[in-house]
Formats: sequence, structure tokens, C-alpha cells
Amino acid sequence: MSDFDLSDLNLDELKKLHKETAAAIQNYEARRRQDALAAAEAAAKSAGYSLKDLVGAPTGKSTKSINPPKYRNPDDETQTWSGRGRQPQWIKDALAANKSLDDFLIA
Repeated sequence: MSDFDLSDLNLDELKKLHKETAAAIQNYEARRRQDALAAAEAAAKSAGYSLKDLVGAPTGKSTKSINPPKYRNPDDETQTWSGRGRQPQWIKDALAANKSLDDFLIA
């Protein structure tokens, strides 16, 4: 591999090089993953199975927990909040107006 003298590059050139390098790394990893997947599928097929038979089909479900809405904005019922994470602005505004969270509970 050649040695590069990066000290002669200006900031824009360094940023461009960084972007191109990151893209090249991502493409390389994707190719390696595809090669590994093809090899795994070939090994499963040679044993009389599909890869899905051995590892199961993906469900498409997220591993992230979904919290149902606990509070609803009476002025706009499409706005809900689970009570977790950052408070939406309509909750902040209501609390500033001395309202209680209990006023917005979904029955």
C-alpha cells in the first residue's frame, strides 16, 4: 500500500477523502456480508436445507419496546404521548398552565 501525505490537502479535500473512504468501507463490508450469506446458503443447501430452515425467517418486528399511548391532547386527539421520553410541547404547555397530567389520561 502506498503512503499518502495528507498534510498537503486542504479541509475540503480531507472531508471529501473521508466521505469517499467511508463509502468504500461500507461497500466492502456489504460485499463481504453478501459473500458470507451466499456461502451459508450454499452450505445449508448442500445439507438439504434452506438457510431459513436453519435460522428461521425474520419476523420483521422491531426489538424495540412499543409503549401504548397513555395521554391524549383533548384539542387534537391525534396527538398522544406514552408518558415516556421527552414531553411533547402540548403537555409542556398544559403543565405550564397549571393543568395536571391526570387531565390528559386516556380512559
